[in-house]
Amino acid sequence: MEKTYQPSAIETKWYENWESQGYFAPSGEGEPYCIMIPPPNVTGSLHMGHGFQESIMDALIRYHRMKGCNTLWQVGTDHAGIATQMVVERLLDTDGKTRHDLGREKFIEKVWEWKEESGGNITRQLRRLGASPDWSRERFTMDEGFYNAVQEVFIRLYEDKLIYRGKRLVNWDPKLHTAISDLEVINEEKKGHMWHFHYPLSDGSGHLTVATTRPETMLGDTAVAVNPEDGRYKHLIGKTIKLPLTEREIPIIADDYVDKDFGTGCVKITPAHDFNDYEMGQRHNLEMINIFNDDAQINSNAPEKYQGMDRFVARKQIVEDLEALGLLDKIDDHVLKVPYGDRSGVVIEPYLTNQWYVKTQPLADEAIKAVEDGDINFVPKQYENMYFSWMRDIQDWCISRQLWWGHRIPAWYDDAGNVYVGRDEAEVRQKHSLADELTLTQDNDVLDTWFSSGLWTFGTLGWPEDNDFLKTFHPSSVLVTGFDIIFFWVARMIMLTLYFKKEIPFHTVYVHGLVRDSHGQKMSKSKGNVLDPIDLIDGIDLETLVEKRTAGMQVPQLKQKIEKMTRKEFPEGIEPYGTDALRYTYYSLASTGRDINFDVGRIEGFRNFCNKLWNASNYVLMNTEGEGCGQDGSENFELTLADRWIVSRLQEAEKAVVGGMNTYRLDLASQALYDFIWKDYCDWYLELTKPVLWDENASAEIKKGTRRTLIRVLETVLRLAHPLMPFITEEIWQRVKPLAGVEGDSIMQAPYPIADDNKIDAQAMADIEWVKGVIVAVRNIRGEMNIAPSKQLPVYVKNGNDNDKRCLDSNSQFLKKLASLESVEWLNLEDEAPLSATALVGELEILVPMAGLIDKDAELARLQKESDKLEKELARLKGKLNNPKFVDKAPAEVVQKEKDKLTDAEAALAKLMEQKEKIAVL
Repeated sequence: MEKTYQPSAIETKWYENWESQGYFAPSGEGEPYCIMIPPPNVTGSLHMGHGFQESIMDALIRYHRMKGCNTLWQVGTDHAGIATQMVVERLLDTDGKTRHDLGREKFIEKVWEWKEESGGNITRQLRRLGASPDWSRERFTMDEGFYNAVQEVFIRLYEDKLIYRGKRLVNWDPKLHTAISDLEVINEEKKGHMWHFHYPLSDGSGHLTVATTRPETMLGDTAVAVNPEDGRYKHLIGKTIKLPLTEREIPIIADDYVDKDFGTGCVKITPAHDFNDYEMGQRHNLEMINIFNDDAQINSNAPEKYQGMDRFVARKQIVEDLEALGLLDKIDDHVLKVPYGDRSGVVIEPYLTNQWYVKTQPLADEAIKAVEDGDINFVPKQYENMYFSWMRDIQDWCISRQLWWGHRIPAWYDDAGNVYVGRDEAEVRQKHSLADELTLTQDNDVLDTWFSSGLWTFGTLGWPEDNDFLKTFHPSSVLVTGFDIIFFWVARMIMLTLYFKKEIPFHTVYVHGLVRDSHGQKMSKSKGNVLDPIDLIDGIDLETLVEKRTAGMQVPQLKQKIEKMTRKEFPEGIEPYGTDALRYTYYSLASTGRDINFDVGRIEGFRNFCNKLWNASNYVLMNTEGEGCGQDGSENFELTLADRWIVSRLQEAEKAVVGGMNTYRLDLASQALYDFIWKDYCDWYLELTKPVLWDENASAEIKKGTRRTLIRVLETVLRLAHPLMPFITEEIWQRVKPLAGVEGDSIMQAPYPIADDNKIDAQAMADIEWVKGVIVAVRNIRGEMNIAPSKQLPVYVKNGNDNDKRCLDSNSQFLKKLASLESVEWLNLEDEAPLSATALVGELEILVPMAGLIDKDAELARLQKESDKLEKELARLKGKLNNPKFVDKAPAEVVQKEKDKLTDAEAALAKLMEQKEKIAVL
């Protein structure tokens, strides 16, 4: 292998090999295991959330593939109606054209052209991340097969009277001229105003004062509401108000929704322009007056003076007019949440329009039951509560969008407004026996992208055809997703799949957190804290990073702020860390918490981890290539204590890693693997092999046993780590496998390690812990006394038991080599020890003679620190044993254990005090 680890030299090479060999496809053997990728937008680029999510899914897929499962990771992209249409419209705009210049058919052709040429960026980036889905089965929510599934679902729901067309309130984007979902609305806190207006009573007996943050909507008021228990207004209920600036009279109604203690206790009701007011309007059968057109300009339902005005121009004019009439009471500063379209950036209006809806309650009941009965499990379980909360208060689902790009609604209208639903016009005419001369016009709207993605688990597998893939891989095994789309996607998949497949879409929903920056802030371009996973993998220079983060910013002050912050955070740009280091960082953060704070410092640490594994592998190869390692199956070898220990620890590590993978605790799995590789294998075992391999007097059998253990443990560890670190493990495994007697073309096809309790040697583990304790004690004394690691030291040990004596006699070779000792001598209790620096390993005293070595003041300070710690422990133990509640209630053996601790601590403190006295007279 190369001397230094260079991820760029191995990652692309191995990915191309895996994909070209078809390793990502299902094997056709074993228990089915299937994950559906949450389809990213075809317009998208890989962001940190994607990187985190895809890394989790890939780890699960690689793990189950190596376990022998028949594994399918179904990949595909979403057509992203609004986002894609905007991209292509911007391209047209550069040529001075609009979609209307082209017409619908030509515009759709342009979108498909863009998709073929530029729509694959995110799938290329997924490959760079090491994702291993079956690319041969890649789907797109607008491909022909999926289109057929979408049509089938719409038509059947319509025929089953679960889809209808109706006039209801929606989130309306005045720039894009379409309804949008709640997920596409961003609520931002803004400083605004609260206007208080007097509404005169029709009988001239006075007025009511109402408050609003949107004065322009008063033109559509159809009532003023008060609480029925509000004594101030009880006598007015049923009377009318003369709505200012209009010729209309509106009623005063009573509704429990009104908080009598908030404001004046009077609320203006505009059912066509406020969601809460709409519900109240339904309850009281109020008139719905829409005062806006599609551009959010005042329409002909308002007084002529305001018609054609933009909503915000009208707001200003209305306030001025009411003030002139003496009806403006006051204006208060007010902080409010303003809804913005996430794509258009304009303020969203609640707007009354004709749309297509799904009746969701009948579907929701079955979906709730599936989770209640345990057929579908959420991980973490707490997210079931969020799911139930949404589903039990579910509203009908608006599924139509006023766009051109998307699944066009398969409905036709005749001139009389009658609606006919079918797959095409010919089917509609035949089904309803319509005359050829009857003119039919297809609905111009398209379906919400969440409607098509709601069919993802079965639509991608070929439904409505009942093929072998559908039978094998549905229901899928686990859905990996963020909590923010539990309702918008997860719940809708459950509802639609249960209805059409009569089975659940997946057994488990693993809900991961959202990736934030190191300070817990949401990553956004306006904050300047966005990280690109590809930049972390490949690196990026400072100037390019600054240009990337500030691109398109129109506000100079914000641009300067982001540039300054970026230069401070990354003065040298971002160096390349490689895919494996980035993925491992994700796994280390994949706990059950909601938010993940990503710190670049962590990825640097895991790049060092990759380097550690690489360097360790080089050491192993240098000491095993060309040597006998037992790959021929020969049993003519002997294992050392260190060999038996590392094999035992490997079994424990395998259990911990598998436990983490099986419970979706990838943070625990990655930590267990990290600890074994870095601490056990590299820091200790490799060092423990050197006294054996470099000993000319060691037998050939012992050396063979050590080489055999070195290479076999490394080979197993590479398989254990592969789902988390695919590239580096494949590169090293290719060099290691022949020495370990292993065959196979790729590590990803090799079996996943299974722990064997019979290989755990408890005595070896205890003995090595003893050896480590002595070595660490000597190293600590060296550090505290500032003694060079290379200086050979004489060491005495005293006050040990028979086990300490046995361990010392058996392991003096390890101790001398790893602690750099010239000698180790056992002192009997009656022997006088020279003045020494002392450390304790259990009851065993480790003595390093101080003559010519010690810094008297430093050693006294060290001993004082140790004695302070022991005195603190003594105080704790005495307090516990003097507490009757503990002594009387705790089991006798627990009390005795605490008493033994007290005795040991008192003895240890006495020894330290004695040592201090000896050093003090030096």
